[in-house]
Amino acid sequence: MQPTLARGRLSELLQASAGRRIAVIGDAMLDVYLRGDVDRISPEAPVPVVRVRDRHTALGGAANVVQNVVALGATCDLVCVVGGDANASALREKLVALGAPDHALVETTRPTTTKTRVVARAQQVVRVDEEDDGELAEADVSRLLAAVRIVVENADAVVLEDYNKGVLVIPVIEEALAIAKRRTIPVVVDPKYRNFFAYRGATIFKPNRRELEAALGATMDVDKPETLPALVQRLGVANVLLTLGERGMVLVGEHGETVRVPTTAREVYDVVGAGDTVTAYLATMLAAGATVAEAAVIANFAAGVEVGKLGAATVSGAEVLGAYDEVASRR
Repeated sequence: MQPTLARGRLSELLQASAGRRIAVIGDAMLDVYLRGDVDRISPEAPVPVVRVRDRHTALGGAANVVQNVVALGATCDLVCVVGGDANASALREKLVALGAPDHALVETTRPTTTKTRVVARAQQVVRVDEEDDGELAEADVSRLLAAVRIVVENADAVVLEDYNKGVLVIPVIEEALAIAKRRTIPVVVDPKYRNFFAYRGATIFKPNRRELEAALGATMDVDKPETLPALVQRLGVANVLLTLGERGMVLVGEHGETVRVPTTAREVYDVVGAGDTVTAYLATMLAAGATVAEAAVIANFAAGVEVGKLGAATVSGAEVLGAYDEVASRR
C-alpha cells in the first residue's frame, strides 16, 4: 500500500509547524569544508597538495536536524556536548544565528566533534575527524540529564539523534522517553548500533538498512514485508520507518500494517544530511498534528529535495510544496 496526501492537507501541516517546539537530543558536530586546487604532488609523500581557496563551516549531526526544524518555522532546543574550544564557539554562533538557543549545550573536556573535508575539483581528497566517542564522565551525564528534563518538559516532540559519539547513553535515553511518555508527545529516533534496542516506547524508529542489518546480524529481505512486523514488536516501538535510499522508505506499524513510500528525488547530487532532514520533518510534522503515515510522506518529499543540494542542507516548506506539485504534474 502507498499512502496519499492532499495538497491542502500538506499546506495545512506545514503552516501548523510554525510555533511548535522540538527538543533534539544527540550528537552535534561542526562540519568544516576546505576547498581548493591540486596542481602538484607533495615532495614529502606521494599525496596531492591542496591549495585551499575557501573555508566553509556548517552544522552537522544533531545540529543539522536543528537547522532543518528551524527552516520549517518551528523552535528547536538542542541538547548535546561540546568542548571548550574554538569549534564549540563556531557551533554556538551558528545556532544563535539560526535563532536556536544554545543554553542546553553541555561543555566537557572532550573536543567538539568536528569533521573536516578537504575538497579539490569537486572531489573529496580526505576527511579528518576530531572526536572522542568514549564514555562521558558521570558529572557530564548528570548535566545532560538536567538539560533533557528542561527541554523535553517544554517540547511538542522529541528527536533522539545518535551518531555513536557518547550523548545518547542509557540514562539519557530512558529519561527522555519517560518524560515524553508522561506528556504524551511523540519521539522520533535515528539510531546507531550501540544502543539500538534501548528505545522502547518511541513513536518512530528510523534506521537505514545498513544500520538495521548490523544490529540484527542478518540480512533483511525488505521485499517480504510480512517479516517486518516482528521487528516492531522486538524493538518495542510504535512504528519502524526503514529508509532505503533510492528505493524510498517502508513504514511498518505496531499492528503489522506496511506502507511503502517511493522516492521522489529527480536528481541525487549529494546524500549527506538527507537522514537528518527526514528526522527533522518527521518530528515537526508529528508535532503539527500529522499522522505517522502523513509525516513519512512529507519527510520523503523533503529528502528528495535535500539530495539535490550540496552537503548538509536545509529544506523549506515552500520547497516541499514545490516538490509535491512537481510529482503531481508527472502523474
